[in-house]
Amino acid sequence: MTSSLWASRLRTLPPGAEPLPAPDAHLWVIRSFLGPVATAQAFASVHAELPWRQDRVRVFGRAHPIPRMHAWVADAGATYRWSGLHLDPSPWTPGLQELRSAVEEALGLPLRGVLANLYRDGADRMGWHSDDEPELGPEPLVVSLSLGAPRDLRLRPRPGGRGAPFSVRLGDGDLFGMAGPTQAHWQHCIPPRRSAGPRISLTFRPMAPPR
Repeated sequence: MTSSLWASRLRTLPPGAEPLPAPDAHLWVIRSFLGPVATAQAFASVHAELPWRQDRVRVFGRAHPIPRMHAWVADAGATYRWSGLHLDPSPWTPGLQELRSAVEEALGLPLRGVLANLYRDGADRMGWHSDDEPELGPEPLVVSLSLGAPRDLRLRPRPGGRGAPFSVRLGDGDLFGMAGPTQAHWQHCIPPRRSAGPRISLTFRPMAPPR
């Protein structure tokens, strides 16, 4: 796939997607991309199959455990680095391979890896950040498939950016996409929610666009 075709696909909404208006961003959501039976099966298989881990990252000179579990699954050689971590890929499991194929078909783009996050309960969370690592290319595409308990994804403009903070409620089976200039201008987080149950977020990434 050429770079120009790649860029045009990133600017196109997938079938059934609802655009989310925000300046300097390309955001969309497909509600109930997977039905309730498929999401229950996917949650069970992904939860059982993946080599979940809880790494520690340094914040202001001190090491802290990441407040959730995670796993990096990708094609051979597709390493991923963030917050000082170097993640070598685990191989695709049958359940994840099936989900990758479904998302690739919806996007019309190949996906090389998925960072899976397991929120064990409402105390698990993700802090403010942008997915702007070099491996993701100049205009990163990150597509998140939610399985399990609903959680709020909060977004805010980066310092000096345009727009107002807002939230997107992501439920069981929803598919959420961020592309184009989003990561350069916005940050996002998953705040804690006391009463929330277990949730898995599968954040698919194509890695750097092909040359």
